[in-house]
Amino acid sequence: MSDWLEHTVQVEVEVPIDDVWGLWSDLEQMPKWMQWIESVTILEDNPDLSRWKLATGGLEFSWKSRIEKKIQNQIIQWESVDGLPNRGAIRFYDRGEQGSVVKMTVAYAIPGFLGQLMDNLFLGRIVESSLKADLARFREYALKAQNSPR
Repeated sequence: MSDWLEHTVQVEVEVPIDDVWGLWSDLEQMPKWMQWIESVTILEDNPDLSRWKLATGGLEFSWKSRIEKKIQNQIIQWESVDGLPNRGAIRFYDRGEQGSVVKMTVAYAIPGFLGQLMDNLFLGRIVESSLKADLARFREYALKAQNSPR
């Protein structure tokens, strides 16, 4: 039996929603701001499927993920179909001239006994602080992309 741990973080980005959406929806670029994501490869036979590889502290995990819902400038929702069990959504909020808000929810399954042990060892705090740092890196990436000549 597995327990699901879930984390939600968000960041304000002083970049128009169209630009934020464009950067985020290019999944293969995610390793540029997601610290633990080593690679993302869109599968040629189905653009809604991608192969993900996570590496941290000598541990390596991979999984195939399917886009379950995609509404431009609003949401990208996914769920793994093999490998590391996970699911989540990235939500986008248009703040007009103030830019955008990106809100990420990630959930992952771990065996019940391991979940209780790891939660006691502050796994949740580690993952959440890492996700916050990832979104801060995305913000910097988006600002840099906006200010670079096209």
